[in-house]
Amino acid sequence: MALSIKTEEADRLARELSRLTGETMTDAITKAMRERLERVRAERAAQGDYFARVQDFVRRQAPLFDRRPVTKEEWDEASGDTPEQRGLPK
Repeated sequence: MALSIKTEEADRLARELSRLTGETMTDAITKAMRERLERVRAERAAQGDYFARVQDFVRRQAPLFDRRPVTKEEWDEASGDTPEQRGLPK
């Protein structure tokens, strides 16, 4: 099998990697592609897992919070809109 390097940058990078590692260009390129492929596969697996992790997080956190509807009185109290807080008669 042949691999054709068609850009000066790719050739320069392959030669530098080969020189720094002491490997043949073929071995250096093969190892570099193998390592990148492993990283890309791991990233994709992590992304696919993301939705499930978020759902699990929400499921675990939801019981810790009061999620009932807020009454008008509670809203007014929290927002500072009660007649007393606005300086109005009750």
